[in-house]
Amino acid sequence: MSSNGLSFNPSPDYESCHSLITSYFYQITIGCGAVRCSNRNCFACPEGPRLDPTSAALLAVKLAQSPTHYLCAGAAITVPQSLQWTETPANADVIPLRRQLATALEGTNVQSQVDLATSLKRVLSDPDSLSWSFLRGAKPCRANEESSGIDFEATEESYRALMRPQQTIAMINAQGELTDGRLGDVVAAAFEDLFRGAVLPALARSGAAQRYEPLRLFVVVLMWPGLMEPEYHTPIFKRLCGAVNQLTPEQREVLQRWLGHCPPRMFREVIVAFQQFITIYVNEYRCIDDHVAAATKVLGILYAANQVARLVSYREFYNDAINELVDFTEDFGRWRDTQRCSFSFCAHPYVLDPSTKSRLLQLDANHQMRSQIRGALFRSIFGGAECPYLILKVRREHIIRDTLLQISAVAHGGDDLKKPLKVIFKGEEGIDEGGVQKEFFQLIVRLMFDLNYGMFTHDEESRTYWFSPTALENAREFNLVGKVLGLAIYNGVILDVHFPMVVYKKLMGLTGTIDDLDDANPGLARGLRQLLTLEGDVTEILGQRAFVAEYEEFGRMKSHALVPGGDSMVVTNDNREEYVRLYVDWLLQGSVEQQFSAFAEGFHEVCGGPALRMFVPEELELLICGSPSLDFHALEEVTCTEDGYTRDHPTIRAFWEVVHAMSTEDKKRLLFFCTGSDRSPIKGLGSMTFVISRNGPDSDRLPTAHTCFNHLLLPEYTDKEKLRRCLYTAISNAEGFGLM
Repeated sequence: MSSNGLSFNPSPDYESCHSLITSYFYQITIGCGAVRCSNRNCFACPEGPRLDPTSAALLAVKLAQSPTHYLCAGAAITVPQSLQWTETPANADVIPLRRQLATALEGTNVQSQVDLATSLKRVLSDPDSLSWSFLRGAKPCRANEESSGIDFEATEESYRALMRPQQTIAMINAQGELTDGRLGDVVAAAFEDLFRGAVLPALARSGAAQRYEPLRLFVVVLMWPGLMEPEYHTPIFKRLCGAVNQLTPEQREVLQRWLGHCPPRMFREVIVAFQQFITIYVNEYRCIDDHVAAATKVLGILYAANQVARLVSYREFYNDAINELVDFTEDFGRWRDTQRCSFSFCAHPYVLDPSTKSRLLQLDANHQMRSQIRGALFRSIFGGAECPYLILKVRREHIIRDTLLQISAVAHGGDDLKKPLKVIFKGEEGIDEGGVQKEFFQLIVRLMFDLNYGMFTHDEESRTYWFSPTALENAREFNLVGKVLGLAIYNGVILDVHFPMVVYKKLMGLTGTIDDLDDANPGLARGLRQLLTLEGDVTEILGQRAFVAEYEEFGRMKSHALVPGGDSMVVTNDNREEYVRLYVDWLLQGSVEQQFSAFAEGFHEVCGGPALRMFVPEELELLICGSPSLDFHALEEVTCTEDGYTRDHPTIRAFWEVVHAMSTEDKKRLLFFCTGSDRSPIKGLGSMTFVISRNGPDSDRLPTAHTCFNHLLLPEYTDKEKLRRCLYTAISNAEGFGLM
């Protein structure tokens, strides 16, 4: 009699039922592989059996003898011999690695060392055995589409113990001779044998079930530190990448989800291994072959896993060798010609840094601009003159109205918006070679975000702007704001715009959450989080709070029902999570749907397309706003001097002494004065061209600048104080003054 009251009387056909009994035993003890099975005789069922091995064996025999079928689809498996790091109850099919390793290394027992090496080689080179090794609880368990069952910490400890450089043991070599060798070499040799064979799992289907266990070997090998060693790139790394890329899309998606459960430190090490492999081939061998392509694609699986799990920064996927050495004009061409070219880095933008993506966006913009110019010239031949540029003629005092009227007059579809932009301030001299358009963008953005204009609200704590929920009559203006941002990107101009990150997420098609509210309205975000964690009865503490969102309109507080009848519905402990979710959704989506839709439509009409989709939201912000970091020491290092000035000239030395002593705001004014923008390029001030020329001898003349060329014209002041005074006067009156 067993502990659960079942008894077993052997029948004559017991031996013939052995396979069925084994299948039932594994179904009862480790499940059928489903996430939530409905069979109450399956471990994967929430209400299923939780029995000790003896009771499970007796129940398996009873089910096998029953005329009713209780076996789940996919439950018929065979569990091979496996390696497990931690100690388990006695099991002939489990090799307790930590105990065997301790026994083999604690003395001079040669046989125990040979046995250990033999076990390692046999299990690690066999796809089935490896797929059942290093599991949670050190015992067999099924894998499903959400969980691999792998014990990542145990895998890490095992590799750490096996990969010690001086760890040598006795073993039998290929010639059958007794010799000494490193444990790490045994592991490497086993993995070489593994990938010489057929490791691609044929995930056998049985009814609606699917076996995922064979995929586990890829996770175990990906965690192996030896992947960082160049000596294993050819025999193991390349074959691993090739095998992963031959998996079906469904299998790669499962692998991606599993990798999202990896501890961040181990996940980062896997990324480093792939980055190192790609860097060696691109940098040392100057080679972009099928192996680099395969490694980049596997890195994409890791990137997709990280997008969900957020284990490391997205910046960890940038590859410096690719960004610095690849000819992206050629790569961009391959990307556009997908029928003839199967691989380009442009199709895998996670390895590209914002500077490279910005160059690609400009390549795309220039390509479209050239197409528009050629089209305009062609049409002018046969249909009359047509300007190859988008020319805006505006008055400073009516800059928004003039811009809105002229951009609105552009034909729907925005093809003219893809022409190079030229700006003319009416009543002012000057040809726009870049500087005038920079000033135009600065002025119009400042006016559009003026709170008196009523389009945006401003949060004092986060210092960000958000769409006013009451500005329902400003669709054309919001559309203009979107077009202005798009035109700035398209024409390579950075703007001083202060949006919360959720705006860039929404532009990329993502939805905002309460985490995004931290950036847009941190005070409200804190209040909503406090509501979620409040202990006690919410109604007693907060009173009869209605299911509404509150906002201010023209100085008066108004409310919006989050659900039908929300005015009479009270927030309670049971529904507060729904209340917070609906509140955040209304604030970030519903309350500004019309305003944001008009804004996004204008933005994408100008610069939407495949190249823009390379960016993540954080990179899009950097593209539009530039880098907020102003390193003027880096700018000093790259500055060129002309017309009699040298780096060591007394006036130049005095200039930099004055600059480095400036406040941040004054440095921004200086940058605006010299370049037409107070933000630095994506890669910082050290990446830009900056020229200082001598503009005559010492005099009372103020410095001037060619903003379109980042060119400062500086008189040869002989007195540092005079230089400081004249420079401050010039930069404090920069708009329409001293700019050429």
